[in-house]
Amino acid sequence: MTVPGDAPSALRVLIYSHDTFGLGHLRRSRAIAHAVVAASPGAQAVIVSGSPVVDRYAFAPGVRAVRLPSVTKLTDGSYASAAATPLVRTVADRTAAIVRTAEGFRPHIVIVDKEPAGFHGEMLPVLEREAARGTKLVLGLRDVLDEADRLAPEWERKGAVEAMDRFYHEIWVYGLGHIHEPLAGLALPPDIAARIGDRLIYTGYLRREVPEARAHRREVAMAAGPFLLATPGGGGDGAGLIDWVIAAYEADPGLPLPCLVAFGPFLDPALRGGFDRRIAALGGRVAAITFDSEIEFLMRKAAGVVAMGGYNTFCEILSFDRPAVLVPRTEPRREQAIRALAAERLGLVRVLLEEDGRAPARMAAALRALPGQPEPSRVVVPGLLDGLDAVVGRVRALSTAQPALPCRAIS
Repeated sequence: MTVPGDAPSALRVLIYSHDTFGLGHLRRSRAIAHAVVAASPGAQAVIVSGSPVVDRYAFAPGVRAVRLPSVTKLTDGSYASAAATPLVRTVADRTAAIVRTAEGFRPHIVIVDKEPAGFHGEMLPVLEREAARGTKLVLGLRDVLDEADRLAPEWERKGAVEAMDRFYHEIWVYGLGHIHEPLAGLALPPDIAARIGDRLIYTGYLRREVPEARAHRREVAMAAGPFLLATPGGGGDGAGLIDWVIAAYEADPGLPLPCLVAFGPFLDPALRGGFDRRIAALGGRVAAITFDSEIEFLMRKAAGVVAMGGYNTFCEILSFDRPAVLVPRTEPRREQAIRALAAERLGLVRVLLEEDGRAPARMAAALRALPGQPEPSRVVVPGLLDGLDAVVGRVRALSTAQPALPCRAIS
């Protein structure tokens, strides 16, 4: 990829998205990049991402993506290279690609998604270099990371707090503090806690819009009429949700609305085969697709949504004002459950916890009631969806004092 040498004063924002699992980090980074370039004429954003499906997304003019070698998360929580390459070599290759991109693009602002030091510390060389250049460094955190007793040892092992304290000018939380404070449970030394607290900004959730449709977009016939949408996001850990929804239709032939299941690109192919056979036996009451990079169209049309409750899906549920049932995962993180239960307490969604029982009749009752469930907008939460406006405002504020640096080719 080559970034052309535009006017030196044009804003340039580099966004790092490690993307070891699922779609959430890439989709959040994409939403931010699109908002930034839309608000600043001539601005450019480059997303460096480890997502293996980054090429399947369309990006707005002024936004480009650099794909890093992919890694995958194993069931025991460890990681491996997606290719037959030792992980240490893959991390070195990723680091080199990030450094090369930053050197060519010469950003005014770097936004790092979730991982203060990057995957296995791969962002540290870039943070060192950009800090020396005077680049503004921002850490962006989703509203919920995990329970403190799980997060603290993980961040200690990664040196995350040290990196957060040392490098970042601002720390943006893409949520609201009265819903959840992602860093509140960390036992930080008082001086570090004070410094981090001074940099912490709650933006609100990131509003989503329906994108411009790709040419020749096609949808399954079910999407033309009233339907429910079941989406486990990337699908890598969504088999339980899919199984439960299908089981509900198998157990209750009278469910009034059909359901479209978006499997996600990371669902295990063997599991998908079994789901496809069960769906085929339901006589058109359930349909399935693998993946839709413009799932916002389906979200907007659906009479209700059944989802796991990852950050991006939650933002879409709020943005398109869809009644929703969330079935959050609780392993290896409780992030989704913390978010879902907080939203349920506010009256924004309904939650079904698998630990309370997976009886098909329980899901069927929730699906039957879903279209008549109150929309999230019935609850007034000030600033709930102000996230992108706040991000654009902070980018503008940080960029005003930036030096004009020419960019070079990225190869």
